[in-house]
This record gives sequence, structure tokens and C-alpha cells, in this order.
Amino acid sequence: MNDTPAPPATSAPEPLLAPRDGLPALVDTPEKLADAIDSLAAGRGPLAVDAERASSYRYSARAYLLQFRREQSGTVLIDPIAVGSSLAPLADVINPLEWVLHAADQDLPGLAELGLEPASLFDTELASRLAGFERVGLAAVTEQLLGLSLAKGHGSADWSRRPLPSAWLNYAALDVEVLLDLRDLLADELSTQDKLQWAQEEFEYVRTRTLPPPSPERWRRTTNIHTVSGRRGLAIVRELYATRNHIAESVDLAPKRLLPDTALVAAAEHKPRTVEQLRAIPGFGGGRQRRHSPTWLAAIERAFSINEADLPAKRPPSDNGGRPGVPRPRPGTDAAQRLSDIRAELTVISDELSIPVENLVPADATRRIAHEPPLPVTESTVSEALIASEVRPWQVSLVSKPIEKALLANSGTPDED
Repeated sequence: MNDTPAPPATSAPEPLLAPRDGLPALVDTPEKLADAIDSLAAGRGPLAVDAERASSYRYSARAYLLQFRREQSGTVLIDPIAVGSSLAPLADVINPLEWVLHAADQDLPGLAELGLEPASLFDTELASRLAGFERVGLAAVTEQLLGLSLAKGHGSADWSRRPLPSAWLNYAALDVEVLLDLRDLLADELSTQDKLQWAQEEFEYVRTRTLPPPSPERWRRTTNIHTVSGRRGLAIVRELYATRNHIAESVDLAPKRLLPDTALVAAAEHKPRTVEQLRAIPGFGGGRQRRHSPTWLAAIERAFSINEADLPAKRPPSDNGGRPGVPRPRPGTDAAQRLSDIRAELTVISDELSIPVENLVPADATRRIAHEPPLPVTESTVSEALIASEVRPWQVSLVSKPIEKALLANSGTPDED
């Protein structure tokens, strides 16, 4: 197997400053949308897709701009907010196509909210990982494969703003300008490395998977929560976090713009009992925050009303940093040793195939099997355990035997982790 990706360009990359066909007019009326749909329907081959969200500004993951490009159709920019009509006719045309996205898992949920879901998928970011590229950002891959440099742009801008500046639209158009070319080059590279079938299994998994619900412990991801002393302080953070999310969702505002994490932690330290005390804490004194002062204070009072036995633990038994999934085993346990042995075996395969360990097998699957190894430990039982954790067939075929070897090297009775 040839597992070496294409060499990087040796000459300085050429700046890509504008779409090759010029910046297309923004589709912002139902009439323009109908014309755009006809144009995309008349195109040929896969569809390059991107979407711009405002995740740093808004609570929702909705798409505020849709970008498409297809051979013989050119680039289409659609403002779904301004269009204001159903996108069902657009879905009828583009949903049956293969979509080409970079880091598809970021955009697919917001597109699905609009009824836009691909029949098949090619993810250029994931393809780059499997091909062994050291840098897999869109700009880096474009430079390596096409010899073009993408200017740093407006990806973190407030795309809910209207009207959208022309410089932003130019940036958005360039995001889909190169995707079709990258798709073909990456498919060739994966085929050369005998990895194309593996990639296709991964693309289908990304396309069809159901995302888990948010962890009820995600409040533990509050910045600097490790400085909070005492379980009562943690309860204050938890109640304020839930209240902030409720308000933020109702007004579609990013939670940290409503109330910064530093304010939650400071409230846990100072434990205010009056509005005046609350507003004296940094972060609670602005106009937006003062408007909700009674609500913040009510959340803090709820934290004070919790019985001592019901206060949140400093470190819950299944602590995973507030992230969904299987927690890491505690250091010093048999499970921790099993996980270490498994990762050592996977690292060997990773080096041989130039595929990151996290793309060889999901971390949750290895943690789960380290916590609860199948008994008896055989390649077959390991394969069954991996399949139960939604590990894809290509991954199972590569890692089941090495994981069996690792488990047998640490074959003591599973402990309580």
C-alpha cells in the first residue's frame, strides 16, 4: 500500500482572491431562488456545499448563507433569511446529489434544519485525514493539492448581520470554489493508497449518524470551573448555566454573549444574596445582564435551597469533563492499563497507514472496551464489541486483532472503574 500523500507544492502558492467566474449575485428573493434552482438542476456531477453560521453570536446552529457550486451551474449564494420561502424545491434538486463539504459534521445539522440532506457525501477534511495529510484545514489542503492560498476571511463573523458585505460574500464563494477539484484529487490519492473504500464508509457514517443529546453535565465545561471551591459553589454554576441557556435560546443569542463564563464562576465565589450584591460582581453589571438580574438571583437561590446530600459532586463517578461519551478510566486502574495497551497497539497501525489513531477507531469505543472487555477475549468477541459501538467494518478489520492482543496482555479480572 502506498500510504504517502501527494507531496506539497514546491513553489509559492498563488493567492486565490476572487471566484473564477466573478462574484455571483446574492439570491435573496423567491424569484431569484427559482432561477438558482433551475441552474443547479441543469448542472453536472457532485455539488460543492458550504454554509455560514453565526455560532459565536447566535444560540441556534441555523445557516445564514448557503453556498453551492456545480459544474455547468457555477456558484450560487443563497440568503435563506431574505428568501423567506420554503426551500423544498431546492431540496428536490440537490438532496439526490453527492455533496462535497469540508468538515461536513459542522454544517450538516444546520442544513438538515432547512430540509437539505445529501443522498451521498464526500468530506474533503476527513479524506485528507485518511490520506495522511499533516494539516487538514481547507486552506492547508488547497495549498498542498492546488498550489493556491485562500486568504484568511470572515468565517467567525456575525453572518446573521444584514446586509451581508460584498467582501464576506466573496470569501463565502471561495469556500466552494475549490471543493470539486479537491474532491477529485483526494479521491485519486485515496484510491492510490487503497483507502477509498474506507473513506466511503466514513462518509456514509457521518451522513447518517444520529448525534447524541447534550450531556447533562456539560455545565462542568464552564471556563475555570476548576477554581470553584465547594459543592454549593458548583451548584450555583450549574443553576446559572441552565438559566443562561434557557434565556439565550429564547432570544437566539450565544450564551457567553448573554453572560460570560467568568461571571458564573465569580458568582460561585461571592455567593450574592441580593440584586445589589449580584450587580457588583464583574459580568453582571451590563445593561443586558442587569435586565435579567431577578432571574440570575432566583437561580442562585435555587442553588442555596438544594439539600447538602443532593449537591453536585466535585468529580462525578462518570466524569468526562461534561462531554458526551465514555469517560477515561481513572489512573492506576486495570482499565487504564488496558486502554494504554490498546493505544500502543493502535499507534503502530497509525504509523504504518498514516492515519491518526482517532480515525482508526473512535475513542469512545476503545474506552468502552477497556472498561468492559468481552469475555472470553477473542478476535471474534472483540469484533462484536466494536461493532456494537458503531465502529465501521474497515476499522474492525484493522484493529480487532491488535486490540485482542492488548487485552490479553492485561487479562486480569475487570475491575470497578
